[in-house]
Amino acid sequence: MFRSLIFVSLLLCGTSLTFAEEQWQAGVARVAITPGAPMWMAGYASRKKPAEGTLAELYAKALVLEAGENRVVFVTTDLIGIPRTLAVNVSQRVKEKYKLPRKSLLFNASHTHCGPELRPERDYFYGMAEAEAKQIGVYTEKLETALVELIGAALADLQPATLSYAKSTADFSKNRRFPTDEGFVNRQYNEGPTNHDVPVLQVFSPAGERRAILFGYACHNTSTGIMQFNGDYAGFAQSDIEKDFPGVTALFVEGTGGDQNPYPRGKIELARQHGRKLADAVKRAVHEPQQPLPPAIDSAFTEVELEFEPLPPRAALEADVESKNVYRQRKSRYLLGKLDRKEPIALTYPCPIQAIRIGETLVMVAIGGEVVVDYSRLVKSTFRSVPFVWVAGYSNDVFGYLPSARVLAEGGYEAGGAMLYGPLPGPFTGSVQDRVMAGVRRVGTDVGFSFPKSLEQQQ
Repeated sequence: MFRSLIFVSLLLCGTSLTFAEEQWQAGVARVAITPGAPMWMAGYASRKKPAEGTLAELYAKALVLEAGENRVVFVTTDLIGIPRTLAVNVSQRVKEKYKLPRKSLLFNASHTHCGPELRPERDYFYGMAEAEAKQIGVYTEKLETALVELIGAALADLQPATLSYAKSTADFSKNRRFPTDEGFVNRQYNEGPTNHDVPVLQVFSPAGERRAILFGYACHNTSTGIMQFNGDYAGFAQSDIEKDFPGVTALFVEGTGGDQNPYPRGKIELARQHGRKLADAVKRAVHEPQQPLPPAIDSAFTEVELEFEPLPPRAALEADVESKNVYRQRKSRYLLGKLDRKEPIALTYPCPIQAIRIGETLVMVAIGGEVVVDYSRLVKSTFRSVPFVWVAGYSNDVFGYLPSARVLAEGGYEAGGAMLYGPLPGPFTGSVQDRVMAGVRRVGTDVGFSFPKSLEQQQ
């Protein structure tokens, strides 16, 4: 199902951006993770059948950065998300095999809706046949091993390197929470908050050649919904960058795109168009004045418990079994079944939060779930004394939407409506933003930053 690692690039020391002491070590690798046979695709509940082939390969890629005794591995994937169980299993195997602690691994998913389904509970909510549901487990087992081997290949590739950072913008991402008299609906809303930043980290060879580009954007990866595997705009952007810069490995990091959509959308040609626009933004960034990143790296990882609102009364769940909405029927039966079997229903969910300090002027904060764009502003405000702040969502576990206090108060799909399609009881309580930001400050402190006492009250 998975082909062997098809590209490994040595990242050697030196570049035109020189430092007094060149101590960075970096390694990169990739593996194709496209399913070898048709299986159910992730992302759109309206799909009623498995994929019908492959339009473009799906990849997992790894970039290892090392300075002194500290290492961090960025693992980027053309997937809907990295389920918690997968991240835990890979992390444990990597710890045993390569002696890397959990804080040193960042898993990010591009959130393509044209990749394989990885969430085993979705068979019930989507009405999959038994054989189709079984494929999820088979694929995930092979993916787990592929990710462990991918990380090992990147570690084996460690060589001296130099790093730089710059930033550009792309404007095809738009807020999708359109206010109406009946509430917020999924429609382009140009007046809503957005984040058009395109952060770009480059790794150079001794001859000054670009060898790797890590870049990000905050936008749902949903330009298309065709029935063929592909990475959507993020996949096309990576491919275009690698064509623009032969020999480069491009790695995409999904940002706070929970309430952001690409517009226009609906056709594969638009996915290609948005990918090209994002690749052009990266090209602009690499030709901008660069911020050299001296060799220093540190990371921290924590989980914060997010509270769910209490379940509706049993009578309300029983009434929903008769709903005309098949997904409401399934969710009610799912919860009633757990109650009848006296199985515990979660009161909280652990949300992973990670901070990675690169050099002295760049920090990446990675948050689990489908993070709405408000968190970009909140995190940047928290690290206001840091020149460059990169906020990633969809990291280490994509359990569902992560609303801000504003989005939760407004209601709608991202506030809790989306939980109809999965096992979480939801929605989250009003403490969700405070708990997340407390975790952000915790990992920020752990990597060497300090925050004023007044910051907690401001957020």
